[in-house]
Amino acid sequence: MSDSAALAGPDGRLRCPWGVSTEDYIAYHDEEWGRPVHGDDALFERLCLEAFQSGLSWITILRRREGFRAAFAGFEIAKVATFTDADRDRLLLDEGIIRNRAKIDATLANARVLADWAPGELDELIWSHAPKTPGPAPRTLGDVPAITPESTALSKALKKKGLRFVGPTTAYALMQACGLVNDHLEACAVRRP
Repeated sequence: MSDSAALAGPDGRLRCPWGVSTEDYIAYHDEEWGRPVHGDDALFERLCLEAFQSGLSWITILRRREGFRAAFAGFEIAKVATFTDADRDRLLLDEGIIRNRAKIDATLANARVLADWAPGELDELIWSHAPKTPGPAPRTLGDVPAITPESTALSKALKKKGLRFVGPTTAYALMQACGLVNDHLEACAVRRP
């Protein structure tokens, strides 16, 4: 990441530099990223989208989000867990999502694993890895880590339970997106509403 500091958006408010480039990013940055997310299905969606993002830009995923939701039954774990080989074939042809065989297979396999968990178990597991005390507010993007000891531990815990495509970097991106950590830059208006 570069050492970019907060930048003024079209409305003059300071934001994290990645959050000012498009209207899609502004809305996601201001209204969703870094806000606490709870619920197994909601966290499953974020986990899947972060896995699909691996190797791609987030805007690619963000602009296909509704396509992902339609293709994966709103990311309802119980429904995705019942997907068949015919559903897999359908997904591989769906232009509304990223048609990566390994990521699709991981999403279906993860849903099958999670379907056997108790309600709230995914939420509890993920949130148990939130840092006990928040770190200092990052001043620039260069201050934002790609992985942390907590994301490494979360990745290991998810893998131990049988989940795939959940490396430490993906786990940290999930932690950022779901509000386990607050990586809005110190000068960002969203950090200081």
